[in-house]
Amino acid sequence: MPKKDSSLKKVKETTPESAPAVKPAEKPAAAPHGLWVKCKPCEHIIYTKELIANAKICPKCGYYFRMTARERISLLTEPESFKEYDVEMKSVNRLNFPDYTKRYEGARKKMSMNECLVSGEAMLGEHKIVICVLDFDFMGGSMGSVCGEKITRAVEKAIKKECPVIIVSASGGARMQEGIFSLMQMAKTSAALAELSKAGLPFISIMVDPTTGGVTASFAMLGDINMAEPKALIGFAGPRVIEQTIREKLPAGFQLSEFVQNHGMIDIIVTRKEMKSTLNKLLTFLDYTKAANK
Repeated sequence: MPKKDSSLKKVKETTPESAPAVKPAEKPAAAPHGLWVKCKPCEHIIYTKELIANAKICPKCGYYFRMTARERISLLTEPESFKEYDVEMKSVNRLNFPDYTKRYEGARKKMSMNECLVSGEAMLGEHKIVICVLDFDFMGGSMGSVCGEKITRAVEKAIKKECPVIIVSASGGARMQEGIFSLMQMAKTSAALAELSKAGLPFISIMVDPTTGGVTASFAMLGDINMAEPKALIGFAGPRVIEQTIREKLPAGFQLSEFVQNHGMIDIIVTRKEMKSTLNKLLTFLDYTKAANK
């Protein structure tokens, strides 16, 4: 008699009921959010830590990414020397402007700050300074009542302490949700800076991308020295509005810092990495301590 095929027995022993369950393939772990950044002009993918270490400048094409107010303060001042002013000041919706409170509270939560401007005192080299920095990511860096008040208070403290003032502007202009209260800040900040000038203390204005509207029309252009980063948009009305008004094509590079400097509105354009050392040299050259003591 033919022998029974033993393979049949093996097949029976490995029926679907007795076979081990196959585990589904695991999905690859997603990269942590914010690990990489894409440069808009050149589309180069940059490791975020590398970008921060390079002062937020694209290592391939040199494009300037926007910095937060606190990143800017860290870039320009000595480590652990910054002492903030008026931390708790918050804006109020005095005009009951629709959705203003919601937008403002959303910006506060997102940015972990109460207003678009951070002010305080710090050391820059051997110079004690009062510094104010606007943050464009907080409602477009728009100047409202609190922003203007913080600048004014900072300037008044600088006069008492006999310190120079540095303001870094990045703003879309006056905050329309505060109406006339916002526009009044243009006059108030300008008046405070006039008192600083009378005291013989220098004001250095630094304009970064973008600086427009009521901020340009007030304190941003009142510096004893007006500085800017390369290729920063600086102006009052935007290029699109101007083209629609005059119905003419604007020249290439219109309102960029290089164009503005060529037309006499900016004294010097300084790269981001050289900004701190340039400020230190300027403050030493101005020798403001003798003027303040007269």
